[in-house]
Amino acid sequence: MKKKLLVWLVLGASILMQYDTYAQEEQESAEVYLEEYTDEFQENFFEALKQKGIQNYDRAVDLLLKCKQLEPDNSVVDYELAKAYMLDKKYVQAQDYAVAALLSEPTDYWYLDNLLTILDKQGSPIESIKQRIPYQNKKLQQNMAVSLFKMKKYREASKVLDDLEGSQLKSDLKEKISDSLQNDERPETAPVVKNETDLDDPVAKLKAGMEQLIAASDFKKLLNDSQDALDSYPLQPYFYYAYGIALNNTGNPNKGVEVLESGLDYLLDDDGLKNKIYRQLSEGYSKIGNTQKANEYLNKINSGL
Repeated sequence: MKKKLLVWLVLGASILMQYDTYAQEEQESAEVYLEEYTDEFQENFFEALKQKGIQNYDRAVDLLLKCKQLEPDNSVVDYELAKAYMLDKKYVQAQDYAVAALLSEPTDYWYLDNLLTILDKQGSPIESIKQRIPYQNKKLQQNMAVSLFKMKKYREASKVLDDLEGSQLKSDLKEKISDSLQNDERPETAPVVKNETDLDDPVAKLKAGMEQLIAASDFKKLLNDSQDALDSYPLQPYFYYAYGIALNNTGNPNKGVEVLESGLDYLLDDDGLKNKIYRQLSEGYSKIGNTQKANEYLNKINSGL
């Protein structure tokens, strides 16, 4: 179809030299064709997300493969195909698409986290894919350490951190890994609690700003601010909460529930934030049509679990 569109545009450009009016008609026809093409992609893509949300994975994969035909280089399609195949327990296909997505955007945390999850499902070590990804990318290594910590693979996370230069993230994560390995968690040392109300603390400032954006329902700005905050402070569960709210309210609840569930992995002793995340998870799953999961998280709030 893309070749057909290109032919039309070239043809129109050639005729323009002799027939201006006719060329203008051809250009308008091409623009209408391109608009229909985009609509076809969007229709298939969002229906695929809906089908994945209700656990109809075969149908979701079929629709995503149609999207892949329409936009072969779209990394989001590769990412969603990897997730759908993983949920369907087809790990070989899932891994291939997860690698493809990561190669397109090596610094994307969620692409890497998805690949590591797929490896974990298969019981495969990280070494099995090191040659297929740009492992020397320092941002990728930082993301890997955070993801491995979330997965409770503390020694592997520590090993990755050893190759990174000193930073606040490295220091914080090393401390949390050490505490976890000793089975002696100390909530008072965690960044999410320490100096939370001190406005000289950059984390507290960011949180205060996001609270204002949430109150004003300015979800577009919240989306950008929370994403930037997570990039700088990937161990802060509040920023997962804020990013999840933004995604839920800007038309991307599928990614919203993924982000919110990741945030739960970094919570220590904050029942208030936990219930807020549960409520957003309930709303997110409702939006993608998974009422079972929506009710599950709503019940967790009511039961106090």
